[in-house]
Amino acid sequence: MITSRQNAAVKEIRSYKEKKFRDKDGVFVAEGIKLVNEGINSGFFVEKLVCTEKTEELFSSFSGEKIVLKDDVYKSVSNETTPQGVMAVIKKPVLKEFGCDGSAILLDGVADPSNVGAIVRTAAASGYTDLYFTEDCADPFSPKAVRASMGGIFRVKAHISTRDYIAENLNVPFIIADMDGENVFSFNKKGDFCLVIGNEGNGVSEKIRKKASYTVSIPMENGMESLNASVSAGILMYLLKK
Repeated sequence: MITSRQNAAVKEIRSYKEKKFRDKDGVFVAEGIKLVNEGINSGFFVEKLVCTEKTEELFSSFSGEKIVLKDDVYKSVSNETTPQGVMAVIKKPVLKEFGCDGSAILLDGVADPSNVGAIVRTAAASGYTDLYFTEDCADPFSPKAVRASMGGIFRVKAHISTRDYIAENLNVPFIIADMDGENVFSFNKKGDFCLVIGNEGNGVSEKIRKKASYTVSIPMENGMESLNASVSAGILMYLLKK
């Protein structure tokens, strides 16, 4: 059992709180008993399991590398306010093909990792497999986004690229969510598409907007002007697949 916060392995695990170190090693972190179990059973490669002495017995069947930390040392690497005492360091999948199998979702600069994770969760639940993220979008593999996805990140393909590359290579009609668009309840679209959700404050970028085939909106009542990005995305995902 590791008892020092200055241990090299502990420092490495702690570094994964920052995107640049996750990207350098090509990994992400899933924390908590449920998420770790989903990660182990997902087919993703679990590089190492990090746990406390108390939680180690819950994962006795895990055959990979296991790092056991003293409780206070574990707290120093945890991303949780009240940690459950287990996390998995998981290799990010390498996606060799750029395209989509059916309809897709594009997050164009969505900044809040909780929104990103919630959208991933709903996309997985509603049957969207391919999700695209512009490079200035909140990282879908950040601890907060992974937690908010509730395991959805293990069930979708997350493509991260530039707007230029996405616009040039994703060859399905783009449907933009915008308050000036057609009422989505009367909108009728057959065939595959890519639903675009823009930045919470600035909306969809001009580059992606130029690619749009359709623009849809969710009608508002009682003087409300907008919905949270993840709520809007969820409503549109289900309605457009109907």
